[in-house]
Amino acid sequence: MTWNPLKKKESAQEPVEEAAEQPAKPVRKDRTKNAPTPKMKQAQAAGVRPLVPTDRKASAKAAKAKMRERENAEYEAMQKGDINHMPKAERLPWRIYIRDYVDARFNIGEFFIPVAFVILIASMIITSVAQNQTASMIMMLLMYAYLIAVVIDVWLMWRKLKKKLVAKYGERAVAKGSRSASYAWSRAIQMRRWRLPKPREPKRGHFPE
Repeated sequence: MTWNPLKKKESAQEPVEEAAEQPAKPVRKDRTKNAPTPKMKQAQAAGVRPLVPTDRKASAKAAKAKMRERENAEYEAMQKGDINHMPKAERLPWRIYIRDYVDARFNIGEFFIPVAFVILIASMIITSVAQNQTASMIMMLLMYAYLIAVVIDVWLMWRKLKKKLVAKYGERAVAKGSRSASYAWSRAIQMRRWRLPKPREPKRGHFPE
C-alpha cells in the first residue's frame, strides 16, 4: 500500500460530525411561545383594577360622605377636648401652648362682639327716638375707644407669648407659615365659652409652664 500524504491532508479538512446530537425539546401545540400559564392569567385578571371608576358620581358622593364623617369626628373631638382625634394643626405642641396661655388670661377682646352689639343698638335708639346727635357721637367714640383697647391688649399679649414660644419651641413656632400670631389673636377675641377647641381648664389663671 502506497502512502499518500495528500489524502491525510484532505481528510483533516473535512468537518467532524458530532458524536451524538442533542434531542430536540418537544414543542407544545396547545399554547404559543412565551405565553403565560393559566395560573398567571388568573392572577393578572384578579389584580386588574380600573384606573377610572365606572360611576364617578357615586365615587364622589362616597368620598364626600367620608370627608364629612371625618370632619364631624374632629369637631366632636374639639368640643370634648380630645387632642388625639383633633385635626393635625390643632395637635401641634405650640398651638396647644397658645390655647392654654390665651385661655388662662383675661382678654379684653373676648367681649368685643356683645359690647359692639350693645353700643350699636343703643346708638340707633338714641338717634331715632331721642334724636340726640351728641349722645350718639359719644356712643361711637366709646366704641372706637374699646376697639383701640382691644388692639393694645392683644398686641401686649402676643409680644409676651411670642417670647415664650421661641424659648420653648424655637423660631418655627412663630414663623410666618405657622400662623401662630393670627391663631392667638382670633382666640383672644372670642368668648371663652365659644372657643374651639374647648379650654382645658374650667377657670382662668392656669398658665402653661
